[in-house]
Amino acid sequence: MPVKVSVIIPVYNPGIYIEDCISSLQRQSLPPDEFEVIFVDDGSTDETPARLDRLAAEDPRMKVIHQENSGWSGKPRNVGIEASRGEFVMFVDNDDYLGDEALERMYDYGVANGADVVVGKMAGKGRGVPVELFRRNHPRATVENAPLIDSLTPHKMFRRAFLDRIGLRFPEGRRRLEDHVFIAEAYLRAENVSVLSDYVCYYHLRRDDGSNAGFERFDPVGYFKNLREALDVVERYTEPGPVRDKLFRRWLRVEMVERLRAGRFLKLPDDYRRELFAEIHEVVVERFGPGVAAGLQPTQQVVAALTAADRYDDVVSFAQWEAGVAPKAAPGHVEWRDGSLSIGFTAEYTSGGEPMTFPADAGATPLDDAPKDVTEAVEWVASQTAARFGQATADLLLRERSSAAQYFQPVRFTRETVPVGGGGEVRLVLRATATVDPADLPRDGVWDALVRVKLGGWTKECRLGPAPMATRPTPDAGVVGGRAALPYWTEPHGNLSLHLGLRGKRLGLGRVQQSGVTVTGDQMRARLPLYVPGDTGMRLRFVSAQQILEAPGTLSPATDGTGGVLAAVLPAESLSRGVWRVALCPAPDAARPLYTGLPFALRAMGGRVQVASVPQPGVALRVARRARRVLGGVRRKVSRLRIGGQ
Repeated sequence: MPVKVSVIIPVYNPGIYIEDCISSLQRQSLPPDEFEVIFVDDGSTDETPARLDRLAAEDPRMKVIHQENSGWSGKPRNVGIEASRGEFVMFVDNDDYLGDEALERMYDYGVANGADVVVGKMAGKGRGVPVELFRRNHPRATVENAPLIDSLTPHKMFRRAFLDRIGLRFPEGRRRLEDHVFIAEAYLRAENVSVLSDYVCYYHLRRDDGSNAGFERFDPVGYFKNLREALDVVERYTEPGPVRDKLFRRWLRVEMVERLRAGRFLKLPDDYRRELFAEIHEVVVERFGPGVAAGLQPTQQVVAALTAADRYDDVVSFAQWEAGVAPKAAPGHVEWRDGSLSIGFTAEYTSGGEPMTFPADAGATPLDDAPKDVTEAVEWVASQTAARFGQATADLLLRERSSAAQYFQPVRFTRETVPVGGGGEVRLVLRATATVDPADLPRDGVWDALVRVKLGGWTKECRLGPAPMATRPTPDAGVVGGRAALPYWTEPHGNLSLHLGLRGKRLGLGRVQQSGVTVTGDQMRARLPLYVPGDTGMRLRFVSAQQILEAPGTLSPATDGTGGVLAAVLPAESLSRGVWRVALCPAPDAARPLYTGLPFALRAMGGRVQVASVPQPGVALRVARRARRVLGGVRRKVSRLRIGGQ
């Protein structure tokens, strides 16, 4: 059978960090005979070569090529391309890993859309990823209709015939930004680029030891020499005008202006800062016309103008002011509504910990020349930010704590100018309501709520919080879409998070009152602090010293709008005399149904059942020990009664 995808991995001294990469490849949902993995060992001096040889001997999908060290990733990737047999090639770094369905999803998406390049959604653990590019799927993306240029790392899937047809390969040797040169040409020459955003395909990691190649301090002269080669590619395949300016703007913004802003710039030693600034100044003056910087956000325009004017000291002073600017998101309501979690919040920017203020009567004016000083620069930024308030946005993202995968949630927001005193100043506040459907999140686990605020020249994220202890909303856990979900506030910071697939004490079932449980004949009803949008199937487990019985139940919304009412038919005739502990599984159709004990028991007496207190610890311990003797061992005999055909 033809190979659909060849995964190419340049390898150099990854140590233990390659293990997650290997494991993710072995878990791929694409059938084993439809993909191959080519590790190109670039002269590693650790234990990796032997590790890869053993892997290749055990797994026929895995191949290893050993070569002398070439100095960077370009040559190993090119060697992998030449050795590949796949219809597509996929580039992965040895310290990153793939989502389990990445190869299958990206291949199918690329074939369905006739793509030469497939860009899969990325998650960054300690590394930045292009969030806006993955807001939605783009089956037919270009550098004009999508922010493709924001993603210039090589971790994408390419049609092998496309690479061969245009003769595209990576620049080789010890150099920076070889991926920028490769990816920029691929974007500009591909017949179609498809962006897959509804599944995290690639996990981009920063090592705990900080030794990723991209985090090493670079030589500014060599770095910006290599950057010019990427600009040469853009000039070769575009005409002068708005499209070229837009593409150039990416390098001006990300590789130059952002390196000269706020804390990122200030934490560098002064001698290195000056060297970096000098090289950036040279590129800005040499390569960028006025149309490039004019499309930047106000703060970025200021830095670009001061850089072009060769005013290092003012760039440092402006960075010191910007270092105190940060977003703040204040929680409002958090409550279940119509099967989803409704989250209200306000967001604005602060400076030095206080709400930023802006002129109330600001108008948009172009930055025709560099500001005469930093005071004038700050005043111009404030005026332009207020004038552009109609473009400000607020988003809520949920970020999986374990993987850093993040997903935009639907948000409605309004913009409000709040007068401050009587001096003609206003605060710029965004008031938003987000709707979170737990069923839309791909995995159980903890998801942290982040607010992303675009205002003026800033696009920053912050946690949603803190919420004051005295006034924070504390909704019950809910069962939605077959999953238990609990919105909660972290300790000690008081930020909002969502726990999916939880069990045990966090469900809050310990708050069930014995007085809220009734048994009439074989009918049991119990008031539970669990939200459900409608009648929802549950499962009950009854445990005595000798038996475990199970029965279905239904949790319905309470008429007073708080919590739910559980109704179940007890297996009364099968409940032998004695005390039965009761446990609830709120998501019986989950891959791993989990039960949580309820704080009441049932006492069976000659066909009659009464609600009882849970046995005291001493009694419970004796019952548990007896239960283990009865239920444990090779000759264990467990009687399970399933009611209603379930």
